[in-house]
Amino acid sequence: MGHPNEHRLRDLYALFARGDMPGFLAGCTDDVVFTVPGPNQITRGQASAVFTKENFGDLVTPVMQISGGSFSEEVIDVCANDEHGVLLLVHRLQREGKPVEYRTAHVVQLTDGKIAAWQEWPGDLSGFGAAWK
Repeated sequence: MGHPNEHRLRDLYALFARGDMPGFLAGCTDDVVFTVPGPNQITRGQASAVFTKENFGDLVTPVMQISGGSFSEEVIDVCANDEHGVLLLVHRLQREGKPVEYRTAHVVQLTDGKIAAWQEWPGDLSGFGAAWK
């Protein structure tokens, strides 16, 4: 049996995969921050970008626009304790009719079982950058 936060993170990511953004965000603290590496279209050319619960759409909308709505992620594994979690994932999308796939990690800080901070850590930053150029 894994830690309860492992199950919680899997459930939250399942909500995200179904497009239930309100359900996903309900599993985040009010002051959550989402950090994405750059430079790319999502970060508007900056070295990284930080999004909040209020402007989470500014992160998700370009992902779906750039991928033509094809973006998906597969959770490979989850490790969590009371304060931290790491999710290993495969992201898949289509760019200009061609499949793109890369492995990444999401590192989260947890507060009372809710995501308080989230960071994307691609296994190959150049591959990540090419996916979202």
